[in-house]
Amino acid sequence: MVRPYAIKGRKRKKNKTERYDKEEDEEENVGFVEEELEEGGEQKKLKSGVTESDEEKAEEAAQELAGIPVNLNEQQGNDKNGAGVIFILEKASLEVAKVGKGYQLLNSEDHSNFLKKNKRNPAEYRPDISHQAILNILDSPLNKAGKLRALYVRTEKGVLIEIKPHVRIPRTFKRFAGIMLQLLQKLSISAVGKREKLMRVIKNPVTQYLPVNSRKIGFSHSSEKLVDMHDYVATVDKDATLVFVVGAMAHGKIECDYIEDFISVSGYPLSAAYCITRITNALERKHGII
Repeated sequence: MVRPYAIKGRKRKKNKTERYDKEEDEEENVGFVEEELEEGGEQKKLKSGVTESDEEKAEEAAQELAGIPVNLNEQQGNDKNGAGVIFILEKASLEVAKVGKGYQLLNSEDHSNFLKKNKRNPAEYRPDISHQAILNILDSPLNKAGKLRALYVRTEKGVLIEIKPHVRIPRTFKRFAGIMLQLLQKLSISAVGKREKLMRVIKNPVTQYLPVNSRKIGFSHSSEKLVDMHDYVATVDKDATLVFVVGAMAHGKIECDYIEDFISVSGYPLSAAYCITRITNALERKHGII
């Protein structure tokens, strides 16, 4: 006897409304840090306290960032007069560690449990400070006018990084963390479609890259020398190269033997990003950059 076709279970067609609702639910759940298991509704976490979804996202971000686009402003870094400004960010919290199955740039928000288990203070791991400071320097009209000669970042562990003035740093911290992870692992990052190294790890000390007779100025709220930044730079010769050393850590004071003058630009503690803003604003007024 031939079995009629009607006996076979018919597949129920999903209507458009159900399909769209499912897609919307999936999109809403993309932003969650923790994955839920299908059975029991329990959350699956790694021993370090970082979820698997965190690790996968960090790896994907690092793989996507094969290079950084170059800013097309030809004036940047090409001041023919020889004078200019150099920034050095000291004690930057940029440290890579193996968390779970992969490597990640440590930060206090995502890796608090991991840091505590390894007897480290999460408050000291603030790579976002370096991110904000770098953005303030590279986005300033001072840099766009071609006055920024170089930017160096030295980490808490003593790793020295050179960043070209015409680099376009990612705006979001997640992509910045992916860039730093790739840089600290591969030691350099090239421009998209070019061989030019826009960011690279270089040898210490930083003083070997500074021009002869450059004036090295450090900043600290604890300094007894409180100055108005506009008046301070007004007394400096326009042809002189100024090296500004700013701390990129949450707390503490920078201690560098190459600094010639320690000053304070406010009677209140300032963030690294705002301190840099005061410096760039004063120099822009000095050079007539609007």
